[in-house]
Amino acid sequence: MRYLYCFLFSLLTALVAQAQPLFSVSFPASATSTALDGRVLLLLAKDAKTEPRFQISDEADTQLVFGVDVDGLKPGQAATVNSSAFGYPRKSLADVPAGEYYVQAVLHRYETFRLKTGHTVKLPMDRGEGQHWNLAPGNLYSKPVKIRYNPRTKQVIPVVMDQVIPPIEEPKDTKYIKHIKVLSKRLTEFWGRPMYLGAHVLLPYGFDEHPNARFPLCVFHGHFPADFDGFSETPPPADMDTSDYVPRFGIYGYKKRVTQEAHDFYKQWTSKDFPRMLIVEIQHPTPYYDDSYAVNSASMGPWGDAIMYELIPEIERQFRGIGQGWARFTYGGSTGGWEALAVQVMYPDEFNGCFAACPDPITFQAYTVVDIYKDQNAYYLDSPHKRTPRPGKRDYLGHVKCTVEDMNHRELALGTNSRSGDQWDIWQAVFSPQGPDGYPKPIWDKRTGVIDKQVAAYWRENYDLLHILKRDWKTLGPKLAGKIRIYCGDMDNFYLNNAVYLMEDFLKQTRNPHYGGEVAYGDRAEHCWNGDPTQPNYISRLRYNSMYVPKILKRIEESAPKGADLTSWRY
Repeated sequence: MRYLYCFLFSLLTALVAQAQPLFSVSFPASATSTALDGRVLLLLAKDAKTEPRFQISDEADTQLVFGVDVDGLKPGQAATVNSSAFGYPRKSLADVPAGEYYVQAVLHRYETFRLKTGHTVKLPMDRGEGQHWNLAPGNLYSKPVKIRYNPRTKQVIPVVMDQVIPPIEEPKDTKYIKHIKVLSKRLTEFWGRPMYLGAHVLLPYGFDEHPNARFPLCVFHGHFPADFDGFSETPPPADMDTSDYVPRFGIYGYKKRVTQEAHDFYKQWTSKDFPRMLIVEIQHPTPYYDDSYAVNSASMGPWGDAIMYELIPEIERQFRGIGQGWARFTYGGSTGGWEALAVQVMYPDEFNGCFAACPDPITFQAYTVVDIYKDQNAYYLDSPHKRTPRPGKRDYLGHVKCTVEDMNHRELALGTNSRSGDQWDIWQAVFSPQGPDGYPKPIWDKRTGVIDKQVAAYWRENYDLLHILKRDWKTLGPKLAGKIRIYCGDMDNFYLNNAVYLMEDFLKQTRNPHYGGEVAYGDRAEHCWNGDPTQPNYISRLRYNSMYVPKILKRIEESAPKGADLTSWRY
């Protein structure tokens, strides 16, 4: 009887599976005649306010995405997306309620890399868009079409990706902003194909008129900058539209405020008393993310050394940088905040100070809300009886927007093997050892959240900045005294202040030497607070340059070695 029941159950399951719809996704030869590797993303949206590919997020208003990997998909050949495809926020197409939807498909193209390590991996090389699958030039996509979907009806729904995302135009040089691109020998050797580093360089006022001046260098770390951000020679038009509303800040006309701040910085930059320095925004997108995190990595290669010993010297050569550690500084927020502190710690003699605002987790005891060393599961609190989800994002009042599981499942739908191009995947790509398949070893099971303690131990020894400082303070401390400054809102949207508290506890008790820097918090300030308590967060987040450059000048005056050039650039 038991065997008969099992047989009937299996038969019923098979019949139900046969009754479910599937999507047949293809592209014509008119889009490309080449067979393609990549990830087919099927998108379903309940409205047409914008294309479905632009409606996927961690927030409650997200629409649906389902993904499958393809290898050598040929023109006219169909990729099948059915109930077995992993999805977000519905895990399966079988869970999607019946109704009308706008359907769209995108093929996120992968390139084959033959790494120095001997592994072959397939990854989406950045093509100038900053690792956005829905904007990447060369990706194929379909026009949205309205359909009626019923998960209990057998049907084949064809989707044809006959559109190609066009190339992105590179920025042009101006009087003050120059662009540089360097072929990296180190990265080219690791990745097995030409790899470049780029930068947008803001020249000081009077650069051409003072040919004998040499300048300090400020490296402004952050996400992939399309051009130098926050600097505009022209003010916003008087009639600029101010109807845009930003719920996070509760204000209208924020775009005009941003444009005005950029022009105000230009006026500061060209004023009589503002310090004359070079400010550099680095372009270093990787096949995993819009940014390398500016350190060496087992899975991504020697980005830290490439930036430090190839790109920065070339910038200083071309634009008359002083080229010594006392005259180099680094700052940034979020990703850039982590990078600023990390490069100061890992290259302690090469920089004279870091200003780390709202840094990504600087200790993995507080990997946002997860302690990867003690916790067993990243998605739920450890409990024998309850499943209490860990929050992933909040507003300034603590209202939860999504969970850690939500964020990771969205990434898993977008890409396996850390290929989503998003936040948790890049942390894993940077911090993890390389797995036997050549991809980063997962810190946890992306579906279940179960943490791998061996990987966690590797993270601690190599990238946990608090652990590294504690472990090596005897040798690092004398090189870092007076150089560390950290700022964070105490209601950071991603709980990044938790790690800052732990870092502050250690720094305050340092001796021989005392760290001699600064840690400060913004009351109810959210992500990207830069350390200015006199301005609301929506203004302070736009003033990194004007906030930090005067502090850098003060640090130079206090710490420059005897005989240092303190005059040629002070005109």
